Amino acid sequence: MAGSADENRGTVSAQLLRGQKALVTGANSGIGMATAIALGRAGADVVVNYVAGADEAEKVVAQIKDFGVRAYAHEADVSDEAQVVAMVARMVEAFGTIDIMVANAGLQRDAAATEMTLAQWQKVIDVNLTGQFLCAREAAKEFLRRGVVEEVSRAAGKIICMSSVHQIIPWSGHVNYASSKGGVAMLMQTLAQELAPQRIRVNAVAPGAIRTPINRDAWSSPEAEADLLRLIPYRRVGDPEDIANAVVALASDLLDYVVGATLYVDGGMTLFPGFATGG
Repeated sequence: MAGSADENRGTVSAQLLRGQKALVTGANSGIGMATAIALGRAGADVVVNYVAGADEAEKVVAQIKDFGVRAYAHEADVSDEAQVVAMVARMVEAFGTIDIMVANAGLQRDAAATEMTLAQWQKVIDVNLTGQFLCAREAAKEFLRRGVVEEVSRAAGKIICMSSVHQIIPWSGHVNYASSKGGVAMLMQTLAQELAPQRIRVNAVAPGAIRTPINRDAWSSPEAEADLLRLIPYRRVGDPEDIANAVVALASDLLDYVVGATLYVDGGMTLFPGFATGG
């Protein structure tokens, strides 16, 4: 289950994160699952957060344990303050601390702006933005309590926010989602500014079009994929592992001087390819 050489091609390994403790929210599918597995492959002990789908979360835990590290699944709704506080407290009790927080959990509730209900708006903001704030806040408290442990990492802790190309690209029919990701961008930068003097690194990864269940309709047929590829200069749809590798790199000391940055992993989507021929 740890994967063959072919399966591991293009993945970050080399035990970059040996001895570190990571928590990934929304880690039982898609980008979160790939990220949790990649962190385990890189040597970290991992908490696999999920809000639904316990069986899938346990399968992810089993894959991570095959790398010889520790892992367990934890059910929690990241938009619920008490549940986030309890989740991080349990991790500190079980693993001794936390070194890496990957605030990945997110969802969509799509509708035209004039038809969007307040409930649809609020749910997306609660999970995608407030949830990231709560997770970052609780992780930062532990980072500040513990401080830097040089033999583990040059940083006291790392927070990685999962954003989207839609933090800068407007997306008609998705005003709640785009607004939440625009908020994530400023959340990340403000946290980075505030926490950097304490040697806490806060950054974001902004995926473009990735093959995940949340956007299956956009790539599941040849016709849909061809239409999507017009928006991607690199002419391929991304895989969850593309994002996972970026997260591992940002969490490692290889990128210790990267603070307050958004890494776009999008095949060039943010190059606005419609303007390649003059617009």
